[in-house]
Amino acid sequence: MKALIWNKDKTIEIVEKEIPKIINDEDTIVKVTYSSICTSDLHIVEGFVPKAIEKTTLGHEFVGIIVKKGKNVKLKIGDRVAVNCESFCGKCFYCKKGYVNNCENGGWLLGCSIDGAASEYVRVPFSNQALTKIPKNVTDKNALFIGDILSTGFWSAKIAQPEKNDTIAILGAGPVGLCSALSLRYFGVKRIILIDINDFRLDIAKKEGLADFTINPYKKDVIEEILKLTQNKGADRVIEAAGAKNTFETAWKIARANSIVVIPAMYEENQILPLPLMYGKNLTFKTGGVDASCCKLLMKLIEKKKISTDFLITNEINFNDIIEGYQFFKNNKDKCLKIAVKY
Repeated sequence: MKALIWNKDKTIEIVEKEIPKIINDEDTIVKVTYSSICTSDLHIVEGFVPKAIEKTTLGHEFVGIIVKKGKNVKLKIGDRVAVNCESFCGKCFYCKKGYVNNCENGGWLLGCSIDGAASEYVRVPFSNQALTKIPKNVTDKNALFIGDILSTGFWSAKIAQPEKNDTIAILGAGPVGLCSALSLRYFGVKRIILIDINDFRLDIAKKEGLADFTINPYKKDVIEEILKLTQNKGADRVIEAAGAKNTFETAWKIARANSIVVIPAMYEENQILPLPLMYGKNLTFKTGGVDASCCKLLMKLIEKKKISTDFLITNEINFNDIIEGYQFFKNNKDKCLKIAVKY
């Protein structure tokens, strides 16, 4: 089968690999039908993910069809499924508490340390936890982001402990930031401020009803604008989904005293926590990665048309064009949110 791998010289290539086999009793082999290119895939290629293993097939956000399964898997061959980006056992200390990102037997494996979704077939471990069956009235497109960015946005919004009358600021109007805003709307939050240097993304947020106010730091001073919108207090909650050089600093500065700052962003360099400067603000920081433990709930919300992430797909390509797709995604963030890959 064809598979997209990455090399330590920061190149990617399509190679031939064997179709994966069942190894453990909770494994499935999933035939990929639809996948996406994710910013964290680019982080792997660029060398910013220490646990990533060279020559591993990239990709961790996908849907497909079960073609083989281990004897302990509850789902059936032929079931359409959305795949969780996290592999977790469901039995260890952390899994039992819902902290599946910290599973003692799993974590972020697919597309990182074991072969992932940029291929025709994938072996999915811990399938009883990792797979969510797709109902008949939900399309592959509808379900594509359940296992990663929608879970990340939902998790970020949930742990922010939002209240309906809060004013919540989100740094970064990319896929995770927009999914956070989408989730905050589901939780009933009435005032959302989205901050990004990209007007294309801010316009999408406004069009989809996900932002009451938008701020472009290239055009306006973010701290001044936040203070104007919050009676000089600062945002009740802040979600830092940008991961840029100065966005962590901006996040804690625009938060009001006794606020919660949620950080799902993945940084390419260390950030500074200037405790003397923030002393007295009494901030609570909650950091990533995602505990993608709400996939079944998210599938039900999509099925009932309570939420939709279809708008995030701005480009669609065939698998044979995936190398060009990676280059386009890397170099055209000003006009591209997510690229979906057809098989």
